[in-house]
Amino acid sequence: MAVMTDMPAATALRAPAPAAAAAAAGSEKDAEKLRFIEEMTSNVDAVQERVLAEILARNAETEYLARCGLAGATDRAAFRAKVPVVTYEDLQPDIQRIANGDRSPILSAHPISEFLTSSGTSAGERKLMPTIKEELDRRQLLYSLLMPVMNLYVPGLDKGKALYFLFVKSETTTPGGLTARPVLTSYYKSEHFKNRPYDPYHDYTSPTAAILCADAFQSMYAQMACGLCQRHDVLRVGAVFASGLLRAIRFLQLNWEQLADDIEAGSLTPRVTDPTVREAVAGILRPDPELARFLRGECSRGDWAGIITRVWPNTKYLDVIVTGAMQQYIPTLEYYSGGLPMACTMYASSECYFGLNLRPMCHPSEVSYTIMPNMGYFEFLPVDSASGVASGDAAQLVDLARVEAGREYELVITTYAGLYRYRVGDILRVTGFHNAAPQFRFVRRKNVLLSIESDKTDEAELQRAVERASALLRPRGAAVVEYTSHACTTSIPGHYVIYWELLAKGPAQSGGAGVEAEVLERCCLEMEEALNSVYRQSRVADGSIGPLEIRVVRSGTFEELMDYAISRGASINQYKVPRCVSFPPIVELLDSRVVSRHFSPAPPHWAPAATARAD
Repeated sequence: MAVMTDMPAATALRAPAPAAAAAAAGSEKDAEKLRFIEEMTSNVDAVQERVLAEILARNAETEYLARCGLAGATDRAAFRAKVPVVTYEDLQPDIQRIANGDRSPILSAHPISEFLTSSGTSAGERKLMPTIKEELDRRQLLYSLLMPVMNLYVPGLDKGKALYFLFVKSETTTPGGLTARPVLTSYYKSEHFKNRPYDPYHDYTSPTAAILCADAFQSMYAQMACGLCQRHDVLRVGAVFASGLLRAIRFLQLNWEQLADDIEAGSLTPRVTDPTVREAVAGILRPDPELARFLRGECSRGDWAGIITRVWPNTKYLDVIVTGAMQQYIPTLEYYSGGLPMACTMYASSECYFGLNLRPMCHPSEVSYTIMPNMGYFEFLPVDSASGVASGDAAQLVDLARVEAGREYELVITTYAGLYRYRVGDILRVTGFHNAAPQFRFVRRKNVLLSIESDKTDEAELQRAVERASALLRPRGAAVVEYTSHACTTSIPGHYVIYWELLAKGPAQSGGAGVEAEVLERCCLEMEEALNSVYRQSRVADGSIGPLEIRVVRSGTFEELMDYAISRGASINQYKVPRCVSFPPIVELLDSRVVSRHFSPAPPHWAPAATARAD
């Protein structure tokens, strides 16, 4: 096995030019953080061994580790021999006990402070990931490393502000009284964020009150208005996901006239009713007829190419996640930004914060993350190159310090909060090393078929939704012969497109099989009702996903699709219809055979649950 000792000697973290590095790291605070990164990445295996021992020692008396038979052992050998590899479904009974109010040390010796929600149980509902208060400190530590690294590449960021579109999402309460909410909502509502000391590198145009406003329209409107008023101060523009930034641009397209009126008058539209938001914006919004004229002139042209640099001319880069499912948004972001660099700075999830990108200004196709060994204990299941699947055999697990360059692995984590050998579901490829620390490229989420933003729909869920919707066709004597799907991001917000080939059971019909448009629209809505709560929340509350669309294709289209695949080398004996397509020629083929298009006529049902369950 090619372990890290076989790699060429690594050099210290540095900028493209030594002089730039020296200037950027001129502050002792930055220098201290960069030294910490060097220390952690130079002693990966020793740090990992210490982290595992700490986790096992502090949680030795937990019920879970007692069931594993560790008997207080904290060494790797005992851990590997006794503790199984698990999925969320394996932990659901324990998590449900905690959610129901059991405060005994089931998974963690420290009290569970809240649950962080993550999409994707087999039932299509949010996962509840237990966390403890000190995890906020650990996350804050990783956040504190981002700007010292960025300063190596982009100097002068302390001379301006960041226009980041940040939002909170709805939260629920478990039967036992614990809060359940997304990890970023937890962070934005924490004292770490709300009462953060002034830092020129974290000076946002958006008031905290606007970020914390639960109403999506009011929050976006206030953040956009404040960003426009401070447009010459903005040095970086961003959101968590690329899709979120595109939603902000779409919001500007739809609301620029009202925004210009407000800027001209120096008063906020009555549509923003939250008193804390109005008070915060009043400290920034002043009558500015010149800015209003500029905004009207730019936005009324109908040409939105390069709008980000036209409105915020000093922007140096976009700070957004454009890896994984977000890659599909890169061309659109390039169009709106005029080709600005896109920085992917950090790799994190609800289960754990993992690491950071030590080359944040690299091209999106080259983004790799260095996992920081102090954040948790990390192991890796090798992915079979033929099947693309990792087995759950614990004997195959590889330590962080012993992964091989070029190989793909599924990430397995052990955390201070009480997850032990937990399969996260992320597939990563090792691209190299920084000192002794492996660097990983995010490849995909295991089993995810469709994703627009934070939603994750797998093949089984899509199949269930198609079956439920197609039941509406039976009274019309029609059926779905074949189907596939596509995450369409050519419009904002993006939406799911489902291609249906229909069969009429009566006399021969056209491609639409004689089914009324109204029925097919109901099929769209029925599919949405069958999808998970994360999807439905994105549709209803967040507005980050548009109405689902069914495109009916003419008879024989899927045979043509098979012929195309065979012409490119697929085996006719092994060919299966892909349940999701993204290859442009295939999408073009399908779109050229469309005979009718139908959209969901209304949002699906969704409301914040009064209580949250683990299943």
